[in-house]
Amino acid sequence: MTLARLVFKEIGYRKLSLALAALSVVVAVGGFVAIVTILRAHDLRTQQTMDKLEDDMRKEMKRLGFNILILPAGQELDEYLAKDYALKTMPERYVKQLSSSDIITIQHLLPSLRQKVEWKEQGNQDIILVGVRGEIPILHRNPREPILDPVPKGTMVVGYHLYQKLGLSVGRRVTLRGAEFTVSKFHEQRGDKDDITVWINLDEAQRLLGKEGEINEILALKCQCAGVGIGGIQAELSRILPETQIVEVATKALAREGARDRAAQAAKATRQSLEQFAAWLVPLVTLASTVWIGFLAFGNVRERLPEIGILRALGLRSQDVFVLFLGRAVLVGVLGAVVGVLCGLVVGVLCSGAPGELARAGRAFDARLLAAALVAAPLLSAAASWLPAMMAARQDPAAILREG
Repeated sequence: MTLARLVFKEIGYRKLSLALAALSVVVAVGGFVAIVTILRAHDLRTQQTMDKLEDDMRKEMKRLGFNILILPAGQELDEYLAKDYALKTMPERYVKQLSSSDIITIQHLLPSLRQKVEWKEQGNQDIILVGVRGEIPILHRNPREPILDPVPKGTMVVGYHLYQKLGLSVGRRVTLRGAEFTVSKFHEQRGDKDDITVWINLDEAQRLLGKEGEINEILALKCQCAGVGIGGIQAELSRILPETQIVEVATKALAREGARDRAAQAAKATRQSLEQFAAWLVPLVTLASTVWIGFLAFGNVRERLPEIGILRALGLRSQDVFVLFLGRAVLVGVLGAVVGVLCGLVVGVLCSGAPGELARAGRAFDARLLAAALVAAPLLSAAASWLPAMMAARQDPAAILREG
């Protein structure tokens, strides 16, 4: 009879001993896999939450506008706030210089020329005229969806109050400072100066205002990935465009940004707590399982001393006895590893609050865990059974049979 057959015969004969030993391996492997699965599920859920907040924030920014305003360096802020536009101007080439730089703290650059004027053709109505063009991409970054759509030449976008007061309609031809435009769109009521604003193409605004090649502000969006405040943005901007200054515009989007940061910090703290819990639980369970396997192995050897004596008397060598007991331990480890990985995955998914979410469970499973368990568990079981196997191999068959 071969050693392999002896091992399987012994396993089939002593099912309770096998089940108890395998159970200890299942507990050790399952506990580890469950903890790892919970951590991975937590990371996936955190990433989904952050992606949703990022998407919500992007939509909020698109609705509420930009939160960084770049002005000429010599512009007095009290004067700017009083008039709602900058009297001083700066070259339009500044925005191209900024877009081709290595700046990382801002994105979504939008040059504009803003000025209060009288719309004489509409009864000397006071309006804010804003000339804009499409957003200028920062060249070293991936393209992003624009916050503000460009205004094509020959068209205008009208604020809600002007649209209602002047009785305008989409598609209507109007004249502004002697130039003809088609009303292409009007904005919903916003309750601020946008309600009396007219947006046209930047080139046309520069021509109407006699300021070709000039702008008086650059709108931008603070980059979330930079992780710096207004001081860091100012420092980086001063290096690239020293003849400018920046103003941070407080909007609801900034509050959403704070909520996003707090959510990220809370998720990080939760993960740290889980890691600390795993740091003492996994070694404790592994140690207890190893001791239990060793205890069962010693009991198995004592129980089988008469069989060992008979097998040795029939010609089985001591190294064969050693392999017999160690082989049983390895098979117990393999069986416990497979069952432990499956149980640990199920427990981990349930504990992560995602029962029934098969897609998340599949993403939380890592095939490397199964591979590691199939290597580590048999080694753990073999290490725990090493001394009992050595004790069995060193038994004197004559003494065993004489005592029996």
